[in-house]
Amino acid sequence: MKIELLTTFLEVSQTLHVRVASENLFLTQAAVSSRIKQLEEELGVLLFDRTQKRLKLTAEGHKLVKYANEMVMMWQKLKQEVGVAQADTQQLFVGSMMSIWDIILQDWLQKIHRNLDDVHLYTHTYSQLELRRQIVSRLIDIAFLFEPPYIEDIVTEKVATVPLQLVSTEPSTHISQIKNMVMVDYGEAVNSQFIREYGDNAIIRHNMSQPRIALNFILEAGGCAYLPKQMCFDHIRKGKLFHVAGTQDYSRDIYAIYLAKSHKSVLINEALTLFSYLRS
Repeated sequence: MKIELLTTFLEVSQTLHVRVASENLFLTQAAVSSRIKQLEEELGVLLFDRTQKRLKLTAEGHKLVKYANEMVMMWQKLKQEVGVAQADTQQLFVGSMMSIWDIILQDWLQKIHRNLDDVHLYTHTYSQLELRRQIVSRLIDIAFLFEPPYIEDIVTEKVATVPLQLVSTEPSTHISQIKNMVMVDYGEAVNSQFIREYGDNAIIRHNMSQPRIALNFILEAGGCAYLPKQMCFDHIRKGKLFHVAGTQDYSRDIYAIYLAKSHKSVLINEALTLFSYLRS
């Protein structure tokens, strides 16, 4: 099976339109249709329902989407690994939950760039469940998440403990008086703890995946959110944010996971030692 058949299938599965897919892929409509037909013949199934005006994925087509994405990613990683190896550089594929990037990983990536100048970085964002699967499938080398899996052959290392505090754009505000409460996703442990602590006293107006988005939002629109202390320190000093008195502070541990038998173990360990938590 040629990889271009899968990339063409994925494009059509997203657009559900041969003409749009052909434009995106810079191919003729006939070429796109031919590739889809060839893929269906190789698999022995119909991937699209063509009885309606608009294409629709069949049950078999839906199943193929997941595997096709993984195969395309694996092929891209293989090409990059082999190609870059000839240039005497190393590759590091990093995956993380969305909310962790702004908390600790931006600075860490800069440290890798400054200290490991032979490393070529690739970054990806996934859900917590997807990160575990990407590690096991060897599609990424290191994953960062809040709740690490306890799986044999996966190494888990805590890389940071992040203090969280409730801050508001209004001084001397009680949590029950806040109109724009923004709930940031720090993982199930903190989310459920927050609900137990405040219950009906806090009316959640918005849910956001990234602390940085929540910070920018409340600075513009007003309101409050639990944010990492280091992220709001300067805003508190300038009087733009205020710690909400009488509220519970939380902390969140962040973990790195990787395969114990990874062929990049030396590189992974070098990269992780750039976290100050592991050096202390």
